[in-house]
Amino acid sequence: MSIFIKIGVLQSLGNMHLPFADVPAKFINNLFQNKEPWQIVTMTTTTTLATIWLWNFIFQDESLTIRAKKQIFKLARYIPAIQDKINKELTNVNEAFQKDALNRLKDIPFTVKLPAKGLRDEEILNIVKQHVHIGNYDWKAGQVSGTVYRNDDKLVNLMGNIYAIASYTNPLHPDVFPGVCKMEAEVVRMACNLFHGDHETCGTMTTGGTESILLACKAYRDYARAVKGIKHPEIVMPVTAHSSFDKAAQYFNLKIRSIPVNDNSYTVCIKSMKKAITRNTIMLVGSAPNFPYGTMDNIEEISELGMKYNIPVHVDACLGGFLACFMTDAGYNFPPFDFRLPGVTSISADTHKYGYAPKGSSLILYRNKKYRHHQYSISTDWPGGIYGSPTINGSRAGGIIAACWATLIHFGYDAYVESTKRIIETTKYIENKLRKLDGIFIFGTPATSVIALGSNQFSIYRLSEALNIKGWNLNTLQFPCGIHICITYVHTAPDVADRFLQDVEYALTEILKDPHSEVEGKLAMYGMSQSIPDRTVVSDFTRSFLDAMYHTGDN
Repeated sequence: MSIFIKIGVLQSLGNMHLPFADVPAKFINNLFQNKEPWQIVTMTTTTTLATIWLWNFIFQDESLTIRAKKQIFKLARYIPAIQDKINKELTNVNEAFQKDALNRLKDIPFTVKLPAKGLRDEEILNIVKQHVHIGNYDWKAGQVSGTVYRNDDKLVNLMGNIYAIASYTNPLHPDVFPGVCKMEAEVVRMACNLFHGDHETCGTMTTGGTESILLACKAYRDYARAVKGIKHPEIVMPVTAHSSFDKAAQYFNLKIRSIPVNDNSYTVCIKSMKKAITRNTIMLVGSAPNFPYGTMDNIEEISELGMKYNIPVHVDACLGGFLACFMTDAGYNFPPFDFRLPGVTSISADTHKYGYAPKGSSLILYRNKKYRHHQYSISTDWPGGIYGSPTINGSRAGGIIAACWATLIHFGYDAYVESTKRIIETTKYIENKLRKLDGIFIFGTPATSVIALGSNQFSIYRLSEALNIKGWNLNTLQFPCGIHICITYVHTAPDVADRFLQDVEYALTEILKDPHSEVEGKLAMYGMSQSIPDRTVVSDFTRSFLDAMYHTGDN
């Protein structure tokens, strides 16, 4: 009975005449009264386009307030007085960078023209040794963050001999150098096994983590276009994901949807990641661990998102991958992050970091060949013949491939486990000691070897500056301000960790005597740059810094 009553009520309401419903219709009719058809079409089209523009303007990834600040700052640059001020500062910054670059070279003259006659071998070797050891930081003694992951004279000599043998080989010509191609295939297969792949898992070697990430982005872009018809590809990734993804977005015309991290853990917010997924999403990204804080995203939950929405998941393990895969056997709990998770479709990992291979080697691994096929670049109609290249480079250094293969074989599984144990022990030792010091805090929980520091009492860049004076070179972070140290095998040598901790403790004692003092020197500019809404100005600063690297005193 109640059902029929409700239906009757609804029918009565449907037949009821509501006067206020006529208001919009009357307004529109009056608006277009006595208008020509072309005027009606023009007004309708203009209104529709204006509405769409307004909607897109208001509802964007960045808030209206932030975009307004950027626009105001950008427009202000056109005011002559402000423009002159900015140009003057850019000139000063450029000169400062050039001066700093020249000072680092300690007045060693530049060679800008070919000598009329070639130098003798002994002279060349002496000059190269001189150049390699220019600098203010003793990286052999563990005074730098990351950068050099092993300092072993025996290994260096072995790598030098191997590179000398294979230095002119090129896997672009597999018919001429089949042995080099074999070594690359073996490196890939060994890595697939380390990251729990199966017989379908595959990959290629690359020149570094950046190329590995670029190739993954290129592969997923082309896969999404071919299989799903996606024409406006988007990457959903944490704000802490490596900047190589931004580089890939610039190169391959991709859109980045950056996801915030959780306040305490500094790992990606899974709820926000889920909300950011659209029909144009071509890949989800997680870091194991990330570069800024050394924390590890919840790869298991990201994998579940990938499975639920049928989206590939890339795990960036470039920094700590060759620690993470050995940590369980080294006696540490480590959550699954690799091909054991069904949603993980690719992994990037650097052999030239904790794999201890010479610089210029990394890996991009895929769950199966359907993804790797979209990584390849193939030209079928070139007059020079059918051209196929597995990576970004055409010619590749066979010497690097041979040296990487030799490094893996030289160490073997047990030695990697032992190295991992020592590095993680040292990291946890330093972390625990730092947590007891006043004035600083640690961002999240280090997953492998990176410890990031911040402060609520003073500018953390002052600590970096104080340690710099003591000979330490740490990495600088922003948004929020921070610094980090990446522990390597070099730091496991006797007394290195304790020297670092002693220098930190002494620096903190001095800083806390006057915590409100401003940071000075280059780091002052680094801190200032974070407050500039228009990031193009910061880009100009960065271009000046990069230009200084190529300054020879006469250009």
